[in-house]
Amino acid sequence: MASVRRAYVDGPHGQMHLRRAVPPGDGRRDAQGNTPLLCIHMSPMTGRTFEALLADLGDDRDAIAFDTPGFGQSDAPAAPPTIADYARALDAGLTALGVTGPVDVLGYHTGSMVGVEMAALMPQRVRRLTMISAPVLTDEERRQFSAYYHGLTITADGAHLVARWKSFLYHHTRPGTTVEDIAEKFPDLLVAGRKGEWGHQAAFSHDLAGRMPAVTQPVLILNTGDDLDVHTRRAAGLAPNSRILEVPGWGHGFLDLNTGDAAAVLRAFLDAEGEAPQSQVTAPASALGPRYPRQVGPFAPR
Repeated sequence: MASVRRAYVDGPHGQMHLRRAVPPGDGRRDAQGNTPLLCIHMSPMTGRTFEALLADLGDDRDAIAFDTPGFGQSDAPAAPPTIADYARALDAGLTALGVTGPVDVLGYHTGSMVGVEMAALMPQRVRRLTMISAPVLTDEERRQFSAYYHGLTITADGAHLVARWKSFLYHHTRPGTTVEDIAEKFPDLLVAGRKGEWGHQAAFSHDLAGRMPAVTQPVLILNTGDDLDVHTRRAAGLAPNSRILEVPGWGHGFLDLNTGDAAAVLRAFLDAEGEAPQSQVTAPASALGPRYPRQVGPFAPR
């Protein structure tokens, strides 16, 4: 496993914090010439989501995960950003890091939206795109999501923290994951403070379905068994060179639980030759288990 190192670069909104694993060599490409991989987390989380994956993939490619502006240890913008703002900030962060050529992109939920926007806005920057879920929402669902994920009123007794914890626990509980594992990740949800809702605002006002047709690069969409599986199936055919791979046995936390299998799927897509490399990818056994929790829907019970 490669060593995951942390660093800062200057971006358009201040300092940007990142995690990076590189293979032996010049720090950007190995002897085989593998394209660097940019990983973009969901909101409101941090690049720590990808730490185990970076260590695996860093054996043979430059693997990078920023905390997007306003999350983790990255400085926040002065005003609520759009998905396009996040895309431009990550492009600038890569340039500041010295990565000036094309990259492959892995996006997770909100990060999938940002990845699509990068591929559409700057096609020369993105070679291939992997999406962990595709949040294709109807107008009514946008209103529902906005109402559900609005900023909770802070209370002296900490009830707002209990509400956030119960929702987080519900979505991250699955066979093989302990409560202690989930608690270890929970602080990442909180570190952005009151500005953590900005990521949700950007996502719920973004028209992913309208942007995906502009993406001509090869796209692999992993439809995991989480809170967006129904919405993700609506992305079928929206990007002209895309494929949805059903992986219901994977859900939140799978990048830690099934790191090797996830890395193998990514390598199969990113290293394949041909104009439709996603067609050569198959789901491993760990991804074909039953959906958990069995209840289908985007919201935890309250």
